[in-house]
Amino acid sequence: MILRGDSLKQVIAKRHSPLGALILSLNPAVDLEWIVPVVDWNEKNTIEVERRWAGGKGVNVARWLLHLGGRLKLLIPLGGTPGDEMRSALRREKIPTRIIRLRESSRVDVVVTAADGRQLRFNPRGPRLSNSEWSQLGKEFEGLLKQSRLLVISGSMPPGAPVDLYARWTRMAQTQGVQVLVDCDGGVFAEAVKARPFLVKPNAHELAQWVGKPLRRVADLQAAAMTLARATGGWVAVSRGPQAAWLLRAENNELYQAAPPAMEIQTTNGAGDAMLAGMAGQILRDAEPGEWLRHGVAAGVAATQCPAGNTPTGEVFDRCLKQIRVVTRERVQRA
Repeated sequence: MILRGDSLKQVIAKRHSPLGALILSLNPAVDLEWIVPVVDWNEKNTIEVERRWAGGKGVNVARWLLHLGGRLKLLIPLGGTPGDEMRSALRREKIPTRIIRLRESSRVDVVVTAADGRQLRFNPRGPRLSNSEWSQLGKEFEGLLKQSRLLVISGSMPPGAPVDLYARWTRMAQTQGVQVLVDCDGGVFAEAVKARPFLVKPNAHELAQWVGKPLRRVADLQAAAMTLARATGGWVAVSRGPQAAWLLRAENNELYQAAPPAMEIQTTNGAGDAMLAGMAGQILRDAEPGEWLRHGVAAGVAATQCPAGNTPTGEVFDRCLKQIRVVTRERVQRA
């Protein structure tokens, strides 16, 4: 598959790149979960269990891509005691990482989970990078990009980052024949879309946010996804929780659908990131688009079968994969 503006020489070079995927996690966090019997406002709440793990969307993608056998490098800025904790966790997980050291501390995101499954989530904005830290991050990005075939941009940016940073880095990657996958939201996503990345992965809420109106009907959601595909000129993957996920492209009006198998869910935290990793792994293997979606949905479902921040055994992923069937638009229309 040759990208717009790529020479055959660029494509061949990227297929033999040493890193495979370069994954950005510019505003990572230690994820801290407190499990409580019930949330009692204005009273003391007893914490039954406390869990901590390296989090953030980019870190989740890296964890899952490594679990699925993909080659990668995670570029991540870390600072303070939380940053040291994350660095140790990433080392234990053997995630290949390039770290930019920060003066300010990395975030700690707090999740309070009650016995009935309801959650409260508290996410700080994160550290503000200095000019010199931004400069170092940019240099590392440029150097790693030259060795990569795929760029995965996932998650929020630190406070003070220019809203068009992801768009600029997408364009930089495209000049080097690197395929770009984007998963973020808000104004940052809207700017990134203008750079026309190879693939974007919004969920239903993020898609409605991009079009600026509620999307209550399936037909409206699908129409919005196709509008987004026309805007990027590339692929759009829409995750929809327990409902069938979509992968579509405006060219030739292509649409693939894959429904996740019904399984008991432990958590939905990170399932969308696992889906993106599953798709990235298949893109790196030059698989067909239907296989991108099938492996993406399988990874997303497998992520719901274990605690957040963990990966299940390979048998879990294989079992999910065997139960997923990809349906094309033509088959849907004839059904």
